[in-house]
Amino acid sequence: MSEQTMAGRTVLVTGASDGIGAEAARVLAGKGATVLVTGRSADKLAPVAEAVGTDPLIADFSRLDDVRRLAAQVAERTPTIDVLLNNAGGTFSPSRKTHDGHEPNFQINHLAPFLLTNLLRPQLAATGGALVVNTSSIGNLMGKIVLDDLDYEHRRAIEFPAYGTGKLMNIVFTRGISQRWSDDQIRSVAVHPGPVGSSFGRDSWLVGLLYRSPLKRLATISVPDGAAPLVALVERGPDPAIDGHYFSRFSVNGRENKQARRQEIVDGLWERSAALVGLV
Repeated sequence: MSEQTMAGRTVLVTGASDGIGAEAARVLAGKGATVLVTGRSADKLAPVAEAVGTDPLIADFSRLDDVRRLAAQVAERTPTIDVLLNNAGGTFSPSRKTHDGHEPNFQINHLAPFLLTNLLRPQLAATGGALVVNTSSIGNLMGKIVLDDLDYEHRRAIEFPAYGTGKLMNIVFTRGISQRWSDDQIRSVAVHPGPVGSSFGRDSWLVGLLYRSPLKRLATISVPDGAAPLVALVERGPDPAIDGHYFSRFSVNGRENKQARRQEIVDGLWERSAALVGLV
């Protein structure tokens, strides 16, 4: 039996229906944490919720009203959150706009978790020391944030670069939390878990094709291996030494896009995202 390193702490895991989110939730519950889980698939989330001893919270991040409802449900269940693990996301065809009319890689990978995290700030601040973990990717190197065109209305959206941009935004958002919420003792960290052989590419025809091919076995790591860096960071909690950093698996200061440290990008993305979701 694993050591109870998470006893007394409450963790919310998004994207917990399967893959590394489900695995991380199970491992953290085994370490004594009170774990809340959310995902868009009720059928997939139900056994995960049962395994960690909670009721499932269903939310589709392509609908911002779902995110608002989710935040309200979480607030009803717990007055405090020690760790928010923003793991929901994936790669999506840019032509399929979300219910809210946004480019899906932008909304599902960044805008929805941005909204959720902001709405749950009171619960994070109430702990006196909380951590936000954002699942990013080495794909951030392919990204490019254009502050005046976050939704690709004036340029062509190509799937992999659009996905990479969303993952770059995860790192930029991490820096924004670190800079803006330090008075609440809320720390933040981003992490690339590795090329995990899960259902990551289910919403992308091209990525799905790769993941269904024999190349999957050669190019990917197991789900438990992918979840391990997330669990390790969650266990560290609000450690100032990791605040604002981007990890490549267990190594700090992973390879990141140059835009990730540009202050005008950090501030501009936060301000524009807040305006888009009605937080200003």
